[in-house]
Amino acid sequence: MRTLGGFADPFLAEIAGQPDALRRAAASLLERREELERIREAAVVSRTIVFTGMGSSYDACYPAVNDLAGRGFPAILVDTAELLHFRRPILNGQTLAVIVSQSGESAEIVKLANEIAEQRTRPFVVSITNGLDNDLARRADLTLDTRVGPESGPSTMTFAGAMTILSGVARLLAGDALDTAIDRTRTAAEGAALSAERLLDDPEAFAADLEDWHGGRGIMVLLGRGPARAATEMGALILKESGVMAESLESAMFRHGPLELAGPDMTAIVMATEPETRRLDLALAADLVEIGANVLVVTPDGTAPKGARSVATGYLDRALLSAVSIVPVQLLAWKLAQSRGRRPGEYTKASKVTTRE
Repeated sequence: MRTLGGFADPFLAEIAGQPDALRRAAASLLERREELERIREAAVVSRTIVFTGMGSSYDACYPAVNDLAGRGFPAILVDTAELLHFRRPILNGQTLAVIVSQSGESAEIVKLANEIAEQRTRPFVVSITNGLDNDLARRADLTLDTRVGPESGPSTMTFAGAMTILSGVARLLAGDALDTAIDRTRTAAEGAALSAERLLDDPEAFAADLEDWHGGRGIMVLLGRGPARAATEMGALILKESGVMAESLESAMFRHGPLELAGPDMTAIVMATEPETRRLDLALAADLVEIGANVLVVTPDGTAPKGARSVATGYLDRALLSAVSIVPVQLLAWKLAQSRGRRPGEYTKASKVTTRE
């Protein structure tokens, strides 16, 4: 098991610290048993479950929202800026709001929490943050701490930790008994942690290999569907935060026009991890290879079309699969930043916590 020491820089150390972040977040649920029971009680009287966040916190919600909606529960995902300025009337006395924020201090998050507190009929608010000494947690009805600890670079450990807590919350909202929800979340987190440790066995060598595969191509897209969009959206974000232009698209939407960009100057990372659409995603990857794009396919078993590179995650609980499938993207972002003369994980224009809309 790796510690955060002995790495080239803090960003790489934080990437390597994700397996233990998964474990810490899952273990924290045991300490919040009474609070977690309140989620089940609040869900009974809620007509709508709204998940919201910004950046990586928003991306981390994809698996939980897809899981609940797939079981017939009225769960929706809206980024906090849109919710604040255009959709706030849905936050009423019959709403359960799950607000996710690394810091609990982002501009939109703080403003939304303040405005909810002033409503005459307000939703039941569950906050998920890294630590509890923040504006969001102070205004929430129920607070959950990811227990990730300090993180200075783009979201890696906090992304994994938030998804872990969200997986436990989703199980409770779907009707699992408290002990069942906690046990299943801890089992899922341990499986994801072990798989991530395998991919991170020699992170610098793997990152260098991925950079060679990338080959300096000018266009990069990340494609996925359903819960896998947590990895593709967050992957594109972390590449941008590392100074690399990349775009994330839902795989089906990519065929509706953006496919025209495909060719020898394109690198495409296809997350074909969801069983419902695996055949479709592998077919898209095969089409991209045929057109001449450079393609990496991530699947549980390493399956990929001829001519594409593959990465196997192992068969994992889909609630946390994105915490593993994103690892190659994180390592590629780290290496490309380093090779382009940037200090990996260091912001030059943005900041870790966005305090201005």
